Amino acid sequence: MSTTTRPSAPAAQGRPVLRRGTLIAGLLAVCTAQIGLAIPATLNGLFQSQLHPVGSQLTWISDAFLLPVAVLELTFGLLGDLLGRKRLLVGGAALLAVGEIVSATASGIHQLWAGQALAGLGAAALFPTSLAILAAGAASTAERARVVALWAALLSTGGFVAPLIGGVTATHGSWRWAFVIVTLIGTASALTSAFLADESRAPEGRSLDLPGQLTIGVGLFALLYAIVQGPEDGWTSTPVLAAFALAVLGLAGFVVAELRSASPLLRLDLFRNRSFAVASVIAVVGMFSFLGTAYSVSIRLGPVQELPPMRTATAFLLLNGIALAMLPVTRRLLNTVAPRLLLGSGLLLIAAGNYWAAALPVHDHSFAPLIAPLALVGLGFAVTVSSVTATAVTTVPPHLAGMASATTNLLRDFGFTLGPAVIGAIALSRAGDHFTTALGASDLPAPLKGAGAAILEEGGPLAVNGASKAPKLAALHPLAESALGAGYSVGFVVCGCAALFSALLALLALRGRAADGEPVPVH
Repeated sequence: MSTTTRPSAPAAQGRPVLRRGTLIAGLLAVCTAQIGLAIPATLNGLFQSQLHPVGSQLTWISDAFLLPVAVLELTFGLLGDLLGRKRLLVGGAALLAVGEIVSATASGIHQLWAGQALAGLGAAALFPTSLAILAAGAASTAERARVVALWAALLSTGGFVAPLIGGVTATHGSWRWAFVIVTLIGTASALTSAFLADESRAPEGRSLDLPGQLTIGVGLFALLYAIVQGPEDGWTSTPVLAAFALAVLGLAGFVVAELRSASPLLRLDLFRNRSFAVASVIAVVGMFSFLGTAYSVSIRLGPVQELPPMRTATAFLLLNGIALAMLPVTRRLLNTVAPRLLLGSGLLLIAAGNYWAAALPVHDHSFAPLIAPLALVGLGFAVTVSSVTATAVTTVPPHLAGMASATTNLLRDFGFTLGPAVIGAIALSRAGDHFTTALGASDLPAPLKGAGAAILEEGGPLAVNGASKAPKLAALHPLAESALGAGYSVGFVVCGCAALFSALLALLALRGRAADGEPVPVH
């Protein structure tokens, strides 16, 4: 296997050429990364019943994968520019496969965290590198918009395939087989990149930025830790307050480090581009809304209502599958419709779906009432994920494609990371208060009230809901289910408000068409 860089353009024309093998490798890589990201959400109910996580431990299963993705995407974007993107596609897919094997053999929650963290490290290389290798090979802005639409479609395909894998394996075997299948897909992606992808790099003016990486890593990890642990440890507890303070210092330090660096991890002057800056905000807030919605759905159908895994899988097919079906339409819209209208309409659909879902009673275990609101969210996501990526990436010069794609992926996946963390924190905190109030006002015997309060103190409202399956505690179940329903309804409302804010920002702040381009200042 050669690592020699092939000419990216015919010598006579000086124009890049995106070869079919590179296209296939890049698209398979992002699909693989998204499958790995989405798999745990369909299995939360089984994790709760078989591994018995308490408090915030269930949230950390998803965020163990997402945290390295959010923290390291900028660094992997830089390493791809310096060392070659093909190498990162191969290495990232291989590392993801290793992490999934560790997860498949997990005997407890901590090994599952470790496996997901390793898999997330591999995905952190795949997300920005796959987009950069495709965008850098495009010969024109229109072609870049086309490959971005394809990339976004394969991202959605991963979200479509993952619940099928999780649902089928959990129904007919074990949740462990889901991770084994992802291992095989990761191995196939690594081999495809090794044999089909052309090498691609853009090392001019790029070098390692250790202060930038350290400060953003510390800042993002501390922020996520504080948000996830706040409901369990207390928002005013010393560890949580210290984590928030460390997050502020880390993120402020990152800005200072990037302003002083001769070769920054992130060129802050990218944000002088109006379209790029607005798309960046929407990437964080809008994607927070979408994955917060997905997380709320997975908890409602899994640990709360304890429905079969295939029911959760069906919900995720609605959330992700529409984007794949809409690919031909999305590609055309990216070149014909102003991005503010695309983003605004997509985000308004996400908001409407969330507000609708928030009004559904948790005691109704039938799936039919969820179909329409989830379809609205899925349709909105189909429009949003392509247009926000295209708006950000197609408005920068080609030699900044690696940094822009890494930045866009970082912001999108940071929004994804915040989704389970913030919604889990809000919903569990609200559910705990609701259960405490309802328990105190109930006419249950004092010993049963004491048992419920003790379980809540030890493991949180999800633990009460699980424990209430025992005959002696069955009277607690309606209270626990109602409390969790109220908590996650608030989660849906928060997601709806985030999507509505992003829609208004897009409609009021974006101008022109993404395909027109808007040059970023280059110094």
